[in-house]
Amino acid sequence: MHGLHTREGVSRFRTEGMEGLFEFGDDLGPVKIVHVRNPGFDLRGILVIDNVAAGPAIGGLRMAPDVGLEECVRLARAMTLKNALSGLCHGGAKSVLIGDPRMPLEQKERLVRAFASALEGEQEYIFGPDMGTNEMCMAWVKDEIGRAVGLPREIGGIPLDEVGATGWGVSHAADVAAPYAGIALEGARVVIQGFGAVGKNAARYLVQRGAVLILPENGREHPDFRRHVVRRVIEDTEDDAATRPPLPPPYRRTPPQGGNGNVR
Repeated sequence: MHGLHTREGVSRFRTEGMEGLFEFGDDLGPVKIVHVRNPGFDLRGILVIDNVAAGPAIGGLRMAPDVGLEECVRLARAMTLKNALSGLCHGGAKSVLIGDPRMPLEQKERLVRAFASALEGEQEYIFGPDMGTNEMCMAWVKDEIGRAVGLPREIGGIPLDEVGATGWGVSHAADVAAPYAGIALEGARVVIQGFGAVGKNAARYLVQRGAVLILPENGREHPDFRRHVVRRVIEDTEDDAATRPPLPPPYRRTPPQGGNGNVR
């Protein structure tokens, strides 16, 4: 076996390495893959710009300790398809940061800012929030390079976390899928595991559509968790008309009468 230090070993390394870089490509993309590394910040990140035929690519910044290239490539392709289906003048992309999103805020800010700064020249990519990042992270990106979506309300953004955009997407998907499954969403029993930014708002919107929310017995160890979830969903549902933006048309619906009885 020839080692890498030999001419043949170097040639084989280059050939196999180049083949590996292109193994995810097809006729749609990706058009560019960028790896970013800065040992001084413990920064390791990847950007995949999948397709820019419709315009500059938009895609979220995901942060997790186990993200990698293949996941980033697949997420970027999903953004290409979603943006195209939505009729947006944008292509699809995705970026990932390897790290624990629960790290101290100061450390997280340094990482996000360093990553954004490293990608400042990638003018065809527009950052957005994703798992492990939020509106504050997008404010850091905007401050560094001047382009990001999903910004806080204070600097002109739409408060996605307050609106519960991803949770609305879950409830809308269930609304569309229900007829294909041969069930009516109104009166259907729905189990939601987890009550974070997505689960909480998915529960709220599904209750508005008449679904019956069933909380898993082992959802959380804290004995007051179930009572807390019920109270929050009821309060959010009852206050929705006064404190929340309306549902996008044509899916704006009146919450069922006696909505408290739809949570148990």
